[in-house]
This record gives sequence, structure tokens and C-alpha cells, in this order.
Amino acid sequence: MLSTSARPVVEATLPVVAEHIREIAQRFYEHMFAARPDLLDGLFNRGNQAEGTQQVALAGSVAAFATALVSHPEQLPERLLDRVAHKHASLGLRPDQYGVVHEHLFWAIGDVLGDAVTPEVAAAWDEVYWLMAYALIHQERGLYSARGVRPETVWRQWQVVEKIPETADVVSFVVRRTDHRSVRTSLPGQYVTVKVLMPDGVHQPRQYSLTRADDGDHRRFAVKRVHGGAKPDGEVSNLLCDTVQVGDELTLSLPFGDVVLDESGAPVVFVSAGIGITPMAGMLSHLVAAGSDLPVLVLHADADESSFALRQQVLDDVRALRDGAVHVWYERDTTSTLPVDGVHEGLLDVADVDLPDGSAYYLCGPVPFLQAVRSALVAQGVPPRDIQYEVFGPDLWQADLQTDPAPDA
Repeated sequence: MLSTSARPVVEATLPVVAEHIREIAQRFYEHMFAARPDLLDGLFNRGNQAEGTQQVALAGSVAAFATALVSHPEQLPERLLDRVAHKHASLGLRPDQYGVVHEHLFWAIGDVLGDAVTPEVAAAWDEVYWLMAYALIHQERGLYSARGVRPETVWRQWQVVEKIPETADVVSFVVRRTDHRSVRTSLPGQYVTVKVLMPDGVHQPRQYSLTRADDGDHRRFAVKRVHGGAKPDGEVSNLLCDTVQVGDELTLSLPFGDVVLDESGAPVVFVSAGIGITPMAGMLSHLVAAGSDLPVLVLHADADESSFALRQQVLDDVRALRDGAVHVWYERDTTSTLPVDGVHEGLLDVADVDLPDGSAYYLCGPVPFLQAVRSALVAQGVPPRDIQYEVFGPDLWQADLQTDPAPDA
């Protein structure tokens, strides 16, 4: 909790800090990378930096955390912290690196706000930062400890044993571990970070959902090429799809991720768009491997059937369940060769199907898709606490959810 002296200062200055937080985040990253270019080697995603999405996510997270401290001083925003901690752990972030961030972040605050940052204001926001930092350090320490690793040992070498074209733009990789150290199996819905050496000698990390239940010896993930259009193409996705072959080795983190399947007995509804099918495929695979009796409904949106990655795997797994159904929405062509339970035209609309009462919902796709689906579900009376979502890349939606009237969403 904030001290009694800091809380009124944070409350009074929160509007001006929030107004300038994106500029502060941009100046922070510029200053930090100028002083520590080594941090771009294996830790930060320079694609997100170039697009500005990482700056926006950082700004939103800090503002949301400070708002929570003022609005709900009795509790920390656990969902926000969980998501950030899992992402940090998948990158092997060390506790001492929070000191580096502090140095450059507070330089940026002073640079942007100038004389408004009095010693009293600086001290109050210093409390905010270290409350958030130590909460994350504590959670990350627990994540490392639970897996029996240290930040520097979250990485393992895996050999590619299969490379499978799924669609014109999606490739699945099956990898096998190359050493005899024990590896715990992933939880359904989790992801791994793949760290790739780029042609310029810099390592770049990217997170990919695991698409099948794993046995600890093999893991499977799918990569979608990123076509930039007016922007540069995705450097890691294209390198993986174009150059990595069977027999090559990849560096993978242990599995992390806070959105995991809850098998408490409620019916399960998976709602996805595009490559958002990947964590759903992983959870479905787990349900089949576990012999689950849970009712499962899969709702998926795509351009057309040929763009639907992992479609045969998903359909086979749903059909292997005692009570499973699949509905698809196609924007371009509703022709379907798959024996699905419903083919719909246009954008996914949950009102087109009967939703099982008391279901647990898992969403994955672009942020506008997630926002539209979640709003539609809440409008139909689904409690926000029953809706979980996964978003690829920096979570630009998380900060908005922190101010939602239903804080457990």
C-alpha cells in the first residue's frame, strides 16, 4: 500500500502523469537503449519497439497500477501483475534489471514533466514504481522456483523434428529436447518464448502458444508469417518459416502464461479469430489427452477455410470429445469441406449460437475482436469473471480492463 504521505500526492498528480505517460514511456525506452543497447539482444522485441506498442503497453500498465493503488488501496491488480510476470519470466528477466528500468524511467519523467516533478512528487511516484516492481519480482521468483530454474536457466535447446505447412502463411514446428535435464510439461494454454539469432547478430525473442499437449520431450507450436504491408514484415516469423529446417536447433524458454484451462467442471467455450486458434488447439489437445467429459463449444472466425490454421487437428479433437461442437465464421467464402456444426458468413457473432449456461470462456485474437466478443458476452449476461482472454504481443487492452466496473474480468 502507498504510504499516507504518498497517496494524496499520487492522487493529485495522476491526471498529469497519465496525460503524458505515453511520451514518458517513449523517452524512457529511447534513453535506456541509448545507454544499454545490450538490452535489445534477447530481451526486448524490437518490432514492438518500432511500432510503439511496447511503449503504449508500459504506459498503460503503470497508469493502471497507480490508479488501482489510489482507487483500491486494499488490493493489488493481480490480473495485470500476473500477465506481466509470466511474460517477464518467459524472457528470463532478472530482479536487478528493475533497477536499470527505474533509473531511465525516472530520468524520462523528469525530462517530460520538468519542474512539476518536485522532490515530494518524485518520492511518491518512486513508491508506486517499487511497489509494482517488488510485486512483480515476488511473482517472478515464485514462477522460477516452481519450475526449479533461475532467470538465466529458463532456456533450453530443442531440435526441430518436424516442420509442417498448415496454411499459406502458417507453419507448425515440432521440437524435441536435446539434453537429459528434466522438463516439466506445460499447462494447457501456455506459450514458450523462442529466441532467434538474427542476421545482424542480435537475438530476438517471440512468444508462441503451444498447440498440443506435450510429454516433456516434445513440444509443438505454430508460427504465422507477419506481412507488414506498409510496415516491415515480421523479421522472426519470416526467418523461422523460411530458413529453419528439420534438424536445426532452436532456443526455447520453459512454458509460461497465466491464461490456462480450468477443468473445474463448467462447460468450455473457445472463441478465436485467425492465428488466435493456437492456444485453443493446445487446450483442446489437453482435454482429449485427459479423456475429458466436459462439454466444449469452439467458435472460430477466419477469412475462409483455407486460412483456418490447424483446422483438421481442431476438428479431430472436438470429434474425439464426448460432447463437442464447432462453428465457423468466414468473411470471404463460406464453402466448407469440414463436417462442422455450423458455417456462418461475416464476422463472428455469439448470438448466432446457443451458449451453454455456466460456461467458462476463453478468447484469443486481435484486440478489437476480443473487445467486441467480450462486450457481446457480457450483454448476454455472462459474468465477466468467467471470461479469460489471451492477446499476442503487448497487451494494449489490459489497462482499459483495470478500470472496468467488473474488476475481476
